[in-house]
Amino acid sequence: METRAAAKRRAITANLTETQPLKRKRVVLGEITNFPTENLNTQKPKSKCLNNAKPKKASVADKNMKVVKEKENVLDDEDDKLNVDPVASDIYLYLRKMELEKNRRPRVDYLERIQKDVTANMRGILVDWLVEVAEEYKLLSDTLYLSISYIDRYLSTNRVTKPYLQLLGVSSMLIAAKYEEINPPHVEEFCFITDNTYKKSEVVEMEANILNSLNFEMGSPTIKTFLRRFNEIACESQKGQKLQFEFLCYYLAELSLLEYGCLKFLPSLVAAAVIFLARFIMSPKSNPWTLTLYDRTGYDSLQLKECVLILLDLYLGRRGACFEAIRKKYKQHKFKYVANFPSPPQIPNSCFEDDFYEENFYE
Repeated sequence: METRAAAKRRAITANLTETQPLKRKRVVLGEITNFPTENLNTQKPKSKCLNNAKPKKASVADKNMKVVKEKENVLDDEDDKLNVDPVASDIYLYLRKMELEKNRRPRVDYLERIQKDVTANMRGILVDWLVEVAEEYKLLSDTLYLSISYIDRYLSTNRVTKPYLQLLGVSSMLIAAKYEEINPPHVEEFCFITDNTYKKSEVVEMEANILNSLNFEMGSPTIKTFLRRFNEIACESQKGQKLQFEFLCYYLAELSLLEYGCLKFLPSLVAAAVIFLARFIMSPKSNPWTLTLYDRTGYDSLQLKECVLILLDLYLGRRGACFEAIRKKYKQHKFKYVANFPSPPQIPNSCFEDDFYEENFYE
């Protein structure tokens, strides 16, 4: 039997539950945590001071210590940007080792030894046209570099007649797009870009021939691969001109694709030469090569000299002046008009001397 007092308490409790339902707070998805027992109220509790005392203000010494700590954090971030950690160094050494593998490198004399119909000028025309194709389909620059690599590697072991050189180009870009792009163009689009000169079956057949010739080894370090690392090191003193400097490096690197003579240089060396020349163009009175760049790239200025001079000739139009696609591409606003930057016609020999790490070679 229930007493009258217990029944009264039960009635009061039931009445409160009905008239005052439990209020639950609606929370945003981002406020939900992994801890179900954590309070969902995001407001911080107000700090309590005994005897209504005001919080103590930070002293001048505390402020100075805070500034020092912030500067130390900035310096640590800059060290991280320079890729001084062992993981980045190991990756770089692995890429340097990979680029030396013979099966990933084209022959430097395949036009003289293997090909009969293809010439250096025809190769340049093909590369120039593929730059336009990459722009038309908004492909990544990595796709373009891999396409040229596949072409040179295929031509190093397979003789190709003039009518099928363009077929080799679009089929190589199709493979590279499948390797690099999220949404690569379809085979029909590559047929269309050639004005339907080749059928879909011909493109697919050439694609299979290229893959077999490459032994399905499609991933190789390119100039762009090494530029990503070198740009972070070289841009440390460029400040507001960092974006222009990067676009100028990309312009010089793509110009190197036109030159058959650049095949004898490793991609890492071409990337280092690009950094050297870009620094010279933007700051002609400063030494383009520093001790830091030498330490990070592994190349001194004398090793880069031949490649740098070839790149300068390409930049000034003393080589490959008839190829306009890359030049027009980098004369656009989105690339900061870097193709219009002026450059001295010659590089002083003092840039290639052993004291390359001095701050200014004119002083």
